[in-house]
Amino acid sequence: MTLTDTVTRLATRPRSRGVGLLPYAALGLDLAIMVAATLLAVVGRQQGFLFHDPVDVSTWAGMASPLMVVGWATLTWLVGGYRDDVFGAGTDEYKRVVNAGLLAAGLVCAACYLGQVPLSRGFFFLLFAVGIPAVLLGRRVLRRLVHRARDNGALLQRVLIAGSPEHVDEVAAVLRRERWLGYEVMGALTPATDLSIETATGVPVVGNADDVSAMTTADVVFFAGGSDISTRRMRSIVWELEQRDVQLVVAPGVTETSSDRVRVRPVGGLPLMHIDPPNHHAAGRIGKRTFDVVSSLALLVAFSPLFLVAAVMVLVQDGGPVLFRQTRVGRHGREFTCLKFRTMVVDAESRLGALHAATGHDSGLFKMKEDPRITRTGRWLRRYSIDELPQLVNVLRGDMSLVGPRPPLPLEVASYGDDTARRLHVRPGLTGLWQVSGRSDLSWTDAIRLDLYYVDNWSMVQDLSILVRTLGAVVGSRGAY
Repeated sequence: MTLTDTVTRLATRPRSRGVGLLPYAALGLDLAIMVAATLLAVVGRQQGFLFHDPVDVSTWAGMASPLMVVGWATLTWLVGGYRDDVFGAGTDEYKRVVNAGLLAAGLVCAACYLGQVPLSRGFFFLLFAVGIPAVLLGRRVLRRLVHRARDNGALLQRVLIAGSPEHVDEVAAVLRRERWLGYEVMGALTPATDLSIETATGVPVVGNADDVSAMTTADVVFFAGGSDISTRRMRSIVWELEQRDVQLVVAPGVTETSSDRVRVRPVGGLPLMHIDPPNHHAAGRIGKRTFDVVSSLALLVAFSPLFLVAAVMVLVQDGGPVLFRQTRVGRHGREFTCLKFRTMVVDAESRLGALHAATGHDSGLFKMKEDPRITRTGRWLRRYSIDELPQLVNVLRGDMSLVGPRPPLPLEVASYGDDTARRLHVRPGLTGLWQVSGRSDLSWTDAIRLDLYYVDNWSMVQDLSILVRTLGAVVGSRGAY
């Protein structure tokens, strides 16, 4: 394909109209949920739900509810809950929705107090106690639908990346890997000295890095490193793209860094990016350890019947040991005995060398979809990750955490470079980003990338999010073998 053909294809391809409709879809969904929550609060208060005496609030609610619902939606809009750039990724959307709901609840309380309005406390409690989580759930469902649409080629924005070929390829690799973000890379804009047919990874070059006419054929323009554009010219490009409804994004040469560690502070008109140090030290503090101890104890009690069933199934299968004990490496390189329900034949370890030779495996954790060593009972235990439940004992002992990188074998650790060794800065986990992102379907490189991201960007909120997402990954059996 020639350069002219590429530019023509960009210019003639219609923009995705669905992207612009997302705020309206979110507004309609929010209003429907708010109305439903209001009706539920009215019925619940009339039936005396959670309260001793039923109270008829239909007359009062019929007058005040429309104003409350409209005010709630308006506050969501004022805090940016319907901005185009909050949909599809990150926690910013959810934070804005929660803030709007809490602000609405606070203003209703203040207005009723100052205006001496006899608001039913039961109605108020039910409305916001049900409404705020319901709106969050609705946004979560909408996001899942958006991700599915993007995976199927819809709701995509056309992207041009301006910068040196090397920087273009780095940004393009991320956008292609994370397709759910909704960016479709259509071409590159490189400096005049690097103008060629395409980059090393096949991104077609459609013009010069400051070619505004080429930029107007896209929905979004990413400016990566190496574009060699002065600040004055960049300001001029921003002004020109403003008239063409083209979004401009600056992609700094910083990757795998959580937004919580990034602060942009303008100084004299110059936006300076401050990056906080990696946060792995916080993962070893008493708060996370207390959460691990309390949660592992509760889960051990809750899953005790399942432990018994699994143990009997393994024992009946071939009469071998119920538990499989293996030496793994934990925090700071300390070795420990990792526990699992045995899912393989008794002599599985002795067969490993032959499987390595047959499959050409030479590094990383060995995983095989049709591993002949796995027993029939073992396949069922692995499918739902029941085989890993004994590791709750490891969590209680302090060898592991509920969330963290997978515990590696000593042989793996011996081959670690300096970068990969950072995985050992935190306790290994029963679950982690690897599990909620594909489990065994991930390549070794992607698994390491996710582990390092977790180590550098640890937070308790992220741990809780991973635990919730783990339930979906286990129920769906994604990448379990």
